[in-house]
Amino acid sequence: MSEEGYNKLVAELKYLEAVERPKIIAAIAEARDKGDLSENAEYDAAKEAQGLLEGKINKLKAVIADAKIIDESKLKTDSVQILNKVELKNMKNGAKMTYTIVSESEANLKEGKISVNTPIAQGLLGKKVGDVAEIKVPQGMISLQVLNISF
Repeated sequence: MSEEGYNKLVAELKYLEAVERPKIIAAIAEARDKGDLSENAEYDAAKEAQGLLEGKINKLKAVIADAKIIDESKLKTDSVQILNKVELKNMKNGAKMTYTIVSESEANLKEGKISVNTPIAQGLLGKKVGDVAEIKVPQGMISLQVLNISF
């Protein structure tokens, strides 16, 4: 993953632990002070929110622990690889698109970042400028020509 992506995950983890966790603890304490826990919907909701938050924190910790930061200075643009920005042309309709291939946790289609695990990214890896990739997607086969590879 990129260093930027790694830093975002670490910042999110710190926020969840330092801000969100204390809010939920306070909500549980407040609900507990209201009496009978067996019929206290506020308490149940706060405990459920705590469980979801702790699950998210644990997932983030696991992703961070397994993360490998890629040294961007060692990346090349002679063939498609992770962290490359790839300009493509759909051979069927001529539409042009640009994607950056990133790790699963950094993927965001609105920003043009696709996971290295997607069929499109898998089909593009190793291709050079001018190559046409025949990629199987849920809608069938798609032909994408690599127009440019950059950072």
